[in-house]
Amino acid sequence: MLLAVDCGNTNTVFAVFDGDEQRGQWRIATDAQRTADEYAVWLTQLMSLKTLGVGDINHAIVTTVVPGTRRNLTTLLESHFGVTPLVVRDPNVDLGIEVLIDRPEQAGADRLVAAVGAHLRHPGDLIVIDFGTATTFDVIDSDGNFRGGVIAPGINLSVEALYTAGALLPRVNIEKPATVIGGATVPAMQSGIFWGYVSMIEGMVPRVAAEYGKPVKVIATGGLAPLFADVTDVIDATEPDLTLIGLREIARRNGIS
Repeated sequence: MLLAVDCGNTNTVFAVFDGDEQRGQWRIATDAQRTADEYAVWLTQLMSLKTLGVGDINHAIVTTVVPGTRRNLTTLLESHFGVTPLVVRDPNVDLGIEVLIDRPEQAGADRLVAAVGAHLRHPGDLIVIDFGTATTFDVIDSDGNFRGGVIAPGINLSVEALYTAGALLPRVNIEKPATVIGGATVPAMQSGIFWGYVSMIEGMVPRVAAEYGKPVKVIATGGLAPLFADVTDVIDATEPDLTLIGLREIARRNGIS
């Protein structure tokens, strides 16, 4: 079985694949100071609830956008699971796509993995919107190659910025308000956050598509994707596990069946 690890700025997700079947998925807050032993205690306990053990893992693959986490994640897999992981963006790991931007080395590993997963599930020209720590709009061509995109502040960052910078503004939940015009501070903030991001999506997608010059399918991913996909027609499909799908495919492209 394959253990796939997606380490983002906010959360780290572990998933076990038996072939294409996902046997379990677990999420923990990203912390560069968390040791391999701490990961092991947490992860093996959760795996046991799915009747999975250390001995079931034959291979591993890791993507991380937080450099400080790589060493401890690699130590976890080597010392506790007995496997040497593939690490996305290492020279020996073939993604199976081209990165067709001015500075290919600057493309985030998470964006490239999502590109692989998106093309696997939805062949053709794509815009992938990822609602993560940042909100990204990435263009994937019909051959699956990464063509660049847009990086905007994530929704949670915007919520935190309002709370931190506004002395009298509370921290609010991200949810669809009952009305666009807020009758009090909290619903007014929720409207600005929610409908503001909907407006950004509906404004950005046509601009990106027009500049790209081809019809595109729009795929949304990330934990908040379903919340926004339900209120706008510009999103064609939602894929919450796009990065994990991409990691599974990259492992296959590198000889792990």
